[in-house]
Amino acid sequence: SVSLAVTHAAADTYSLPLFQYLGGMNAYTMPVPLMNIINGGKHAGNELKIQEFLIAPVGAKTFSEALRIGSEVYHSLKAYLKDKYGPQAINIGDEGGFSPPMKNTREALDALINAIRNAGYEPGKDVALAIDAAASEFYDEKRSLYIIDGQELSREKMIELYEKLVEEYPIVSIEDPLHEEDFEGFSIITRTLKTQVIGDDIFVTNVERLRRGIENKSANALLLKVNQIGTLTEALEAARLAISNGYSVVVSHRSGETEDTTISHIAVALNTGQIKTGAPARGERTAKYNELLRIEEYLGTRAKYPGLGAFKHYKR
Repeated sequence: SVSLAVTHAAADTYSLPLFQYLGGMNAYTMPVPLMNIINGGKHAGNELKIQEFLIAPVGAKTFSEALRIGSEVYHSLKAYLKDKYGPQAINIGDEGGFSPPMKNTREALDALINAIRNAGYEPGKDVALAIDAAASEFYDEKRSLYIIDGQELSREKMIELYEKLVEEYPIVSIEDPLHEEDFEGFSIITRTLKTQVIGDDIFVTNVERLRRGIENKSANALLLKVNQIGTLTEALEAARLAISNGYSVVVSHRSGETEDTTISHIAVALNTGQIKTGAPARGERTAKYNELLRIEEYLGTRAKYPGLGAFKHYKR
């Protein structure tokens, strides 16, 4: 908190918006929002093991259009869930996503596909999917098994499940697909899947753990959480190390959030092209989106929205 306060004060001293103070005149890439709209795992009270099911409006031309598309899909999903499962299905989890009484992974992904289509968009072309597995949460360390969808899967079988899901659905990004100490497994799945593989629990925005991941070619993207490592300086160091080694960077919120908007500026300052900050619903989430709208307006015609191009590791 002190680190961010000092940074804001420095930007104010130069009468600059924070993203320009940190990124200079080359900071103009707006991020694709990865919106967590179905919650599972420890974020919810249902039987879904996967922690987050996300949408990414990749077909938009601007960030503001992407935000509109994401909001429309979110409300389309709300109507779909209420109609299919009843009013209890639209209770929301930690990050504003819905926590419907679902039992398996495909059920959630099918709901997202239906919501996208019902909103008038094409899955994959207009709106892609992403998941945050948080696999450590359903990994049985004593037996070296993943317990998911009524099955007990080895690492190899778990990777096969992801392969099938990526074939069946337009999934452009998978976060924490395996447990947080399995650098070897992360290396295997990064080679195997033709998609973005994000390391969060495995890296924890820590330069030393990230260096180990780079050496092992574990994952191809870093989830960047400023308060996970402690200071903005350390977080920026991790981001620069990731980018210089060909990794993508996804700036992220936390489950426990405030209405602070610093991460909106960091995403633009670093030109990461991706941000994770929850469903377009509750105030601590929409604060970030509203700040990004203001940044886009400030940049005017200089603002660039990368769309699907933000996911450079995704192969159709």
